[in-house]
Amino acid sequence: MTIREKLEKREYDILSSHAAFSDKSQGRDVWEEPCDLRPVYQRDRDRILHSKSFRRLKGKTQVFLAPEGDHYRNRLTHTLEVSQNARTVAKALRLNEDLTEAIALGHDLGHTPFGHAGERELNQICPGGFRHQEQSVRVVERLEKDGRGLNLTKEVRDGIRNHSTSGSPMTLEGKVVRLCDKIAYVNSDIDDAIRGRVIKEEEIPKEYTRILGNTLRERLNTLIHDIISQSMDKGDIIMSGEVSEALMGLRSFMFERVYVNSIAKSEEGKAQYMIGQLYDYYSKHIEELPAEYVKMIEDDNEQDSTRTVCDFIAGMTDRYAVMTYESLTIPRTWSVL
Repeated sequence: MTIREKLEKREYDILSSHAAFSDKSQGRDVWEEPCDLRPVYQRDRDRILHSKSFRRLKGKTQVFLAPEGDHYRNRLTHTLEVSQNARTVAKALRLNEDLTEAIALGHDLGHTPFGHAGERELNQICPGGFRHQEQSVRVVERLEKDGRGLNLTKEVRDGIRNHSTSGSPMTLEGKVVRLCDKIAYVNSDIDDAIRGRVIKEEEIPKEYTRILGNTLRERLNTLIHDIISQSMDKGDIIMSGEVSEALMGLRSFMFERVYVNSIAKSEEGKAQYMIGQLYDYYSKHIEELPAEYVKMIEDDNEQDSTRTVCDFIAGMTDRYAVMTYESLTIPRTWSVL
């Protein structure tokens, strides 16, 4: 018996009957020889962790565009916070931690530069629209490894695709990530907004802090405990009505005070304009795309290459997008010695 088989067998001794068992996975689109050490979801987790798109998350905006300071979240730190919260819940409920972590680490791989401002712009200009959760799936199915994709299991891809509020994941592990994503971004964005003096702690409505707590630590503690206590030994991942309403109230407060109207978002129009200009340029100059993107167009025999242009722009970090835009629009100095 291999180490992998021993680990799969141990899951039946440890995990809840509601968990997703590794040896019951619906598998990959392309069959592969099983690893002798790692169950399938652990293998998926490792593939995501070592991917180029995962590393690029450190250069992508979470909420605040180009903040001055070292302690604001970026897309990578957000992803790690989601993973940590989700693993805490999954471990307490005796769910599959490897599957939970794989979904959490992969859920934002398709996010654009400049956060949701970039996503809104691509959604407007790309034929067929643009949703970051669908793009995250496209990253792992098609774009990674020079067009070969990561060949992840169906359960991981489903969790990535359905991590947003409107999603309906097929596994409890996916449902854990879906809730923990919301918990992470609402609370960390409050923390960053206070740090950036966009809001003050005392401005957060008391009707929500009375239930959830007055600090980041207290709110996270309340929310995580509530999910665990409400979901224990049940075939669903749920929150109590009071806590859920308070979380959604905080989310609405953040949309009103931070996500839409704040000074911290005032530069987003420039970022959206830049993305629009990049899209227009590369749509007219396909031959100037990186070689791997040109090859994908040729391999797929695509008559309409706009999808690949969206892929290229969505994969950019904030800094790379700015540098590329500058190289296309600002004359370079030169001299002849």
